[in-house]
Amino acid sequence: MDFGKSRQPFLLIMVFVVVCVMSAIAMVYTKHESRKLFVELEKLTTERDELNIEWGQLQIEQSTWATHARIERVASEELSLVRPKSTEIYVIERQ
Repeated sequence: MDFGKSRQPFLLIMVFVVVCVMSAIAMVYTKHESRKLFVELEKLTTERDELNIEWGQLQIEQSTWATHARIERVASEELSLVRPKSTEIYVIERQ
């Protein structure tokens, strides 16, 4: 009977040791995953910033291509269009 009583605290200590080791391993794993996700977040943030810069540049380029002066130049040079004379313009009114 003495053997059973002395064995009980040993088992309890072993259970606590196993639980502590598992807890430490879980903490290390969680910290590793956290760092890995943080690195991914930083990469995605950098990519987002680069895409925002590119989007802004594309908007500037689009506005440059759509300026009135450029459209007039393309119409006259490439399409051979000419501005009508004021005598050739007719105003039609709705009644």
